[in-house]
Amino acid sequence: MPRESLENRKARATKIVRKLKKLYGEADCALNHKNAFELLIATILSAQSTDVNVNKVTPQLFKRYPTAQKLSKATLPAVEEIVRSTGFFRQKAKNIVGCAKQLVRDHDGEVPETIPQLTALPGVARKTANVVLGTWFGKNEGVVVDTHVGRIAHRLGLTWTSKDTKDAVKIEKDLMQVVSRRQWTFFSHSIIWHGRGVCPARTPRCDECELASLCPSADL
Repeated sequence: MPRESLENRKARATKIVRKLKKLYGEADCALNHKNAFELLIATILSAQSTDVNVNKVTPQLFKRYPTAQKLSKATLPAVEEIVRSTGFFRQKAKNIVGCAKQLVRDHDGEVPETIPQLTALPGVARKTANVVLGTWFGKNEGVVVDTHVGRIAHRLGLTWTSKDTKDAVKIEKDLMQVVSRRQWTFFSHSIIWHGRGVCPARTPRCDECELASLCPSADL
């Protein structure tokens, strides 16, 4: 099968976004948060975990450490105990306390608003930076590529990488070429919702999928 042209892929991506708007017009980040600091820390904790698990621990975490200043002074054992259930808890505790310390030292305790500043913080890669910038600050600087977005990008044929590729940066680059920039944040949130509800990893429900007519992988 010949490779689809960039223009055709863009046109198909536009149609996909339109359908997603109808299906998930209210799609948003599933991590509970009240401010940029809480979203940043929750997103760091969500690595190799679920939003449900993270949402169970953050109320206690933010009650005890509501600001970067407070968290920067926390002891690692105390934080480890709170975040234990999210997995990799020792590294995560080290990252979020280190992140808080750097926020206080370099940004007066405030969350910065650029990719370079965010990715300079402990535990923060592009995915986390994109979540914070897009969700809290309304800045579409990139596409959040988690396991759902990566999987469905392959199924929808919106990335040129092979289906076995797990390189989120390469997948993000492809998506940024075909999805309108103003839709990057919405696209990520809605695809995550779609992945959880209709297009899971093992048994995609293609017969129920509103995107099936635009999906080269649909099993109809």
